[in-house]
Amino acid sequence: VRCRSIACIFNTRLYNSARLANECRRCHLSCVDRVAWMVSMGNQQQCQIITATAALFLAVIGILLLVVPNNDIKEPPEFMYGIVLDAGSSHTAMFIYKWPADKQNGTGIVSQHSECEAKGGGISSYAGVRGGAARSLEECMEKALKEIPKSRHKLTPVYLGATAGMRLLNISKPKESDDVLKEVGDKLKTYPFSFKGATILSGQEEGAYGWVTANYLLENYIKYGFVGQWLSPGRDTVGALDFGGASTQITFVTKQTVENKDNLMKLRLYGQDYQIYTQSFLCYGRDQVLLRLLAHLITTQGSDSSIVHPCYPADYNHSMKLGSVFDTPCNKRQTPYKPDDNLKIKGTGNYNQCMGNVSRLFSFDRCSYSKCSFDGVFQPNITGNFMAFSGFFYTHSFLQKAAGITITSPEDLEDAVRVVCNMSFQEMSNIDRDQGNRLKDYCAVSVFVQVLLVNRYGFDDLSFPHIFFQKKAGDTSVGWSLGYMLSLSNLLPAENVLLRKALSSGTWSVLILLFSVLIIMALFFLWRAIRKKENDNVI
Repeated sequence: VRCRSIACIFNTRLYNSARLANECRRCHLSCVDRVAWMVSMGNQQQCQIITATAALFLAVIGILLLVVPNNDIKEPPEFMYGIVLDAGSSHTAMFIYKWPADKQNGTGIVSQHSECEAKGGGISSYAGVRGGAARSLEECMEKALKEIPKSRHKLTPVYLGATAGMRLLNISKPKESDDVLKEVGDKLKTYPFSFKGATILSGQEEGAYGWVTANYLLENYIKYGFVGQWLSPGRDTVGALDFGGASTQITFVTKQTVENKDNLMKLRLYGQDYQIYTQSFLCYGRDQVLLRLLAHLITTQGSDSSIVHPCYPADYNHSMKLGSVFDTPCNKRQTPYKPDDNLKIKGTGNYNQCMGNVSRLFSFDRCSYSKCSFDGVFQPNITGNFMAFSGFFYTHSFLQKAAGITITSPEDLEDAVRVVCNMSFQEMSNIDRDQGNRLKDYCAVSVFVQVLLVNRYGFDDLSFPHIFFQKKAGDTSVGWSLGYMLSLSNLLPAENVLLRKALSSGTWSVLILLFSVLIIMALFFLWRAIRKKENDNVI
């Protein structure tokens, strides 16, 4: 017994190896064999304990993973990108949009990624200038190459939409219009994107896409709910008022019968159908209105050399080539003139005379419908809220700054316009020096906006306060291009979304049972190994 006890505590400090060997010899045991046996038994016990502990640990982890609540998880979809080039009458702007590849009810949740202003004038200004329109797009397209991931280049559609400037060029010089479109199209095809075409938008399309943009940015179609899902808010839509360089547009939903079907447009967005009234007035954009007003003054005053301009500041004198006034389809000169002759213009700053001349730019000679706005165009009654952008925003912003009042009614608008028309050019410069010679036109443009909104569209004391003027909504510019991209995204195929599936209840129950059995077995073997070690120690 003493020998076995000594063998069991062979590693104690009370005995050295020589004395242990002597004791074991007296018991007729081999110390070496006995020690080897003891070490072997100890290793087996330690192995059993480690194995049982590891099994126990894995079983506990497995059960924890199974009992933690989980749901089906969508893998974040990749972004799709789209490029829209807004080829306006005065300049070209490039907008890069992006949206999740899975889309919502067939339409992309689109946001503006970035924008770029092309240098120079609109592409229509390069008519007859070989390569000029194409070169004007290069800087912005190079920016697009850098900002859109290379893996998405071939999948990124590129659209160029030309508006009123090209519509006018197509009327006056159709061949040059076709040449410009072909030139920019060939240029865009050289980039590694998916070129979808360069087209001239109709006035109705421009108005409708502006309406789509306004309502999208106000989350009237769809919004991201607090539960983490895209929801239809069920809100009323707002109307859209656009004032560009060569045309102006009005678009809104109406319950009245649209008597002229050319003014009716149907759209489908996010699973909803919309019927809207839309009208675009060519030659009623800012730049064309100013030229038409000059032509009207030349005609009524009967002079090609000098005229008095009641809308220019009283201390402002200006001269320009006569040809620049009549080189547009919006001004039809009945009598011959010399394009290179100089026209001298003297400002008088008279609001009432300016109002009288601007009002004559609108026609009321005919109306074959129950109601017309002007130029024989049908318009239902104004209803709901409206967002006014582009030239409307800039004019409204300058009026409020110059007059120092908040414009919320037709009376406020008239008061502010009177203040601007009575200002000297220097007083206008003190308000905004950056605009330079554009300041001379603010009286005429402001009077035009007043006549258009109040006297022609029919905004009154009740409806005018429902117009809000905006340039951007968040980081996104308000205009037709976003609405164009939203509508076209209906035509782009969605990509499948990867899902990480949760376990079914049956599979989950079986795994819980297996892990439970594993825990029980691990605990049993662990208890058995520890018990055996204790017995060996006693022996």
